[in-house]
Amino acid sequence: MSLEKEIHFRVNGNLTSVEVPVTMNALAMIRDRLKLTGTKRGCEEGECGSCTILVDGVSVNACLMFAVDCDGRDLTTIEGIRTAEGLSPLQKLFVEEWAVQCGFCTPGMVMQGTYLLSQNREMSVEDIKRGIEGNLCRCTGYKKVIAAIAGALHATPRRGEEKEDS
Repeated sequence: MSLEKEIHFRVNGNLTSVEVPVTMNALAMIRDRLKLTGTKRGCEEGECGSCTILVDGVSVNACLMFAVDCDGRDLTTIEGIRTAEGLSPLQKLFVEEWAVQCGFCTPGMVMQGTYLLSQNREMSVEDIKRGIEGNLCRCTGYKKVIAAIAGALHATPRRGEEKEDS
């Protein structure tokens, strides 16, 4: 017998309610109940970063968080970072820098990069390397991922800065 609880939260800007078993992790809820499959199921031990999401603006491994702990929170998945114009600046740079191989780790890398960019607009390459340490890629080196994140430092306005009209 599995106890279930109804939880209410915001996902990608939309208010959501779902009934989940109290033992279900946030990753299973996101993929299986909400059908947001961009967040990938990898190690399920918090080691690979493929399930990285933002919870109240902080990067979290969804496999390590209980779904019931999402109650009242604000979740952002890879599906939620698009802009009105399309891909986010970081997503565009992942494409332009060829920072994608098989693509499995890409959503987690992009989400971790999004978090890093929200926290520090003055990162060095070493800061970026340390910042993505929990996100593993088995296909390639990390040079192109680092280049994409570094490029995004200059591609998006800093906090408090407004875009200038051309």
